[in-house]
Amino acid sequence: MKYLVINSGSSSIKYQVIDMTTESVLATGLVERIGEASGRVQTTFYPGTARERESVVEQAIADHGSGMRSVLALLTDQEQGIITQPSEIAAIGHRVVHGGEDFQASTLITPVVIQAIERNIPLAPLHNPANLDGIRVAMEIFTGLPQVAVFDTAFHQTMPPRAFLYALPYALYEQDRVRRYGFHGTSHRFVAGECARLLGKPLSQCNLITVHLGNGCSMTAIENGVSVDTSLGMTPLEGLVMGTRSGDVDPALHLFLQQHKGMDLAAIDAMLNKESGLKGLCGLNDMRDIHKAAAGGDERAALALAVQTYRNRKYIGAFMAVLGRVDAIVFTAGIGENDPVVRAESLEGLEAFGVRLDPDRNRRHTGEARCISQEDSRVRVFVIPTNEELAIAREVAVVIGGKRR
Repeated sequence: MKYLVINSGSSSIKYQVIDMTTESVLATGLVERIGEASGRVQTTFYPGTARERESVVEQAIADHGSGMRSVLALLTDQEQGIITQPSEIAAIGHRVVHGGEDFQASTLITPVVIQAIERNIPLAPLHNPANLDGIRVAMEIFTGLPQVAVFDTAFHQTMPPRAFLYALPYALYEQDRVRRYGFHGTSHRFVAGECARLLGKPLSQCNLITVHLGNGCSMTAIENGVSVDTSLGMTPLEGLVMGTRSGDVDPALHLFLQQHKGMDLAAIDAMLNKESGLKGLCGLNDMRDIHKAAAGGDERAALALAVQTYRNRKYIGAFMAVLGRVDAIVFTAGIGENDPVVRAESLEGLEAFGVRLDPDRNRRHTGEARCISQEDSRVRVFVIPTNEELAIAREVAVVIGGKRR
């Protein structure tokens, strides 16, 4: 029961092999700089914690097919590989960013599914083509294996129209499917399931606010186990303040910048996605650097931290109003799991809503899922490490087994 999980980008392939009998990682790695003069294939093997070892190969990688064959060569290497032949892989799971309204769950990949992913390329022009490259290459190399598409957007397809519709002419939704889709769904689904386990109750009985904070950030309101609202929109630009993305801005900003700064739409889009957020406010987008700069008296770094955590707190309050009853707030991803200052400031002033953070628990870093709220907190607060690769592998198992969790 060894599953291969693939996350294919425009010039990279992230991969992981998981033994599903124990849900343990056997190998993980990255192919990068595909199509450039010099590429790199890195794999770390975990046949046992005492024998962890890494292999790095520097070579030109012409395309995704060459990259995937290099991965297979490493995985089947006689001295350090974890399989002897490709047939030892039982199934393959692919991360696909955008499923539009076509997919409400993970699905076995067929020609019809591939056509639907292609149809949604206008909604994710940078990601879906790269995801398709990974799918086509894997289907060619691993002939006959079941392959499953796991969509970032699928978890949010349970949102009601009042949450996913924009107040625009309705024809834009009917004809072009302009609406809020949400992303990071695999992460939100995973930590929600882990939180339900920690709460000791079925996910279907849990009301949760999951807060995914990394370079990309999103928040989801989960009612009785399903997503009913989320901060990201039609694209991954809406919502929270992110590393380089602005999050919420007035849509009329585009016209202002065009009229007063002479910027065209392409330049405005690049600014909002790559030069805004934390980076736009203080020139830094790594939260560790921001903390260091703020501690040294950098006022703009301190301001960037305040702007981000205020937006987080604002969305938490909004989602508490959406849900009414909240069992727990869950922090996850790079910042959410590792930054006690961001967590504390994001929850500041929410005591009246039943949120009572325990400062000592919040500061303690264990790398494990844990509760960081006080014993008498009506709304419990958790830090739960996300594991999107394992979440994808679990979805593969569900699809192959024919049972929806």
